[in-house]
Amino acid sequence: MSRHIPVRDLSPDPVRVHTPQPAGQPVTVDLYARREKIHVRAISGFFQNIRATLLYLTLALFFLLPWLQWDGRQAVLFDLSERHFHVFAWTFLPEDFFFLSWLFIIAAFALFAVTVFAGRVWCGYACPQTVWTLLFMWIEEMAEGGRNARVRLDHAPLGAVKLLRRAVKHGGWFVVAFFTGLACVGYFTPVRDFWQHLSTGQLGFWTSFWLVFFTLATYVNAGWMREQICLHVCPYGRFQSVMFDKDTLIISYDSRRGDPRGSRKRGSDAVAQGLGDCIDCNMCVQVCPTGIDIRDGLQFECIQCAACIDACDSVMDQMGYARGLVRYTTEHLLEQPGTGRYRFLRPSLLIYSAALLIMSGALVFALVTRTPLSVESIRDRGALFRESAEGMIQNSYTLKIQNKAQTGGEYRISATCDSFRIRLDDGGDRVRLAAGELATLPVMIEADPADITTRNARVSITVTRVGEPSVSATTENSFLSPRL
Repeated sequence: MSRHIPVRDLSPDPVRVHTPQPAGQPVTVDLYARREKIHVRAISGFFQNIRATLLYLTLALFFLLPWLQWDGRQAVLFDLSERHFHVFAWTFLPEDFFFLSWLFIIAAFALFAVTVFAGRVWCGYACPQTVWTLLFMWIEEMAEGGRNARVRLDHAPLGAVKLLRRAVKHGGWFVVAFFTGLACVGYFTPVRDFWQHLSTGQLGFWTSFWLVFFTLATYVNAGWMREQICLHVCPYGRFQSVMFDKDTLIISYDSRRGDPRGSRKRGSDAVAQGLGDCIDCNMCVQVCPTGIDIRDGLQFECIQCAACIDACDSVMDQMGYARGLVRYTTEHLLEQPGTGRYRFLRPSLLIYSAALLIMSGALVFALVTRTPLSVESIRDRGALFRESAEGMIQNSYTLKIQNKAQTGGEYRISATCDSFRIRLDDGGDRVRLAAGELATLPVMIEADPADITTRNARVSITVTRVGEPSVSATTENSFLSPRL
């Protein structure tokens, strides 16, 4: 026998109108709706197993990535103090910021393409807010029990048992939030040095500040705000409807099959009772992390976590009905059931996908062909030129060379024209740079007056890594002389 479980409405009214005043009196309208706490029922099923797997993978990647080593250093480190950003084999500098901008644009187009294809699946399966909220909800269930137990605990008077359970829950939340803060800081400061300073109580002010900030942000967002982040803070849910079309995969309730709703005994003839397949158990509402009723149609609060699908399928199995009363589908398939398949080839999805592939390919090409060396030359403004004792015309420059490679090396400095000769302070033409080092060198370029054909000549200075001629960079400047 199927058991009907009554639940109270979890969706607050956005506008509450008070009792009408007598004629001629103003009507008071309360535009503030207090948040109703949502007690989410745990559910298992096909889609929830996928979410759990992604949760484990996401947490493992987030916590372990700062500890990975690459060529003797931290593989992923955004060192703000040194202004070096290491990502595995690449080291980026502030002037490489366009790569980060490029990456953000690619991420945006990826989100657009996924949204057109399958709605807010990112929100339901991989968003950090969703991942950490799931983890916090699991801690809450371990400390306070299932949904019904938590409801009773909320209404119970304050006592030792309630205090103990709440203390265990918030203690677990704080531990997870604290280690999340530690991991976040580990991406911006060498993680091994950070842990050593933490164990000896020698953390600096800013390191301590960001540790506290990330800890509190995680604790508040995943523990207290939860669905409020998705509903009121994140803009994605607000503009997603602009990107949907009638062929976007969404989670929908099949009203043709489910209505009229009503409870009934297992094995009873629903058709004879004039009922659809929905037994009105409200399980889809109880498992929803944002507290909506999917049977009311598509709503911006829906993060497409598919918890309602697994809940409904489990009820259909118990009743002996076919699965799919709540399922991933499209508006076209709902309007014309059994008359077609999912239409993948449509302009919006093809455009977003093509743009994503092109930009991703261009970024990979730019990273692979990127020269780990930058060179800049600045003329000496104090003297335009001078003549040496040997009768040579000389110009002075300041040369800035930055080694963007992961390892140190020796670099040769030369002029591209044989008429010009490079001279460093030590008389040589080579300099050694450590990994990521920026060197500022005074450079003298001289030429025989007989070889100069113009008053303002162009000269190119080339820096080449010794033993790796492919690692080379060139800068141009002007060479001034008294010649006509």
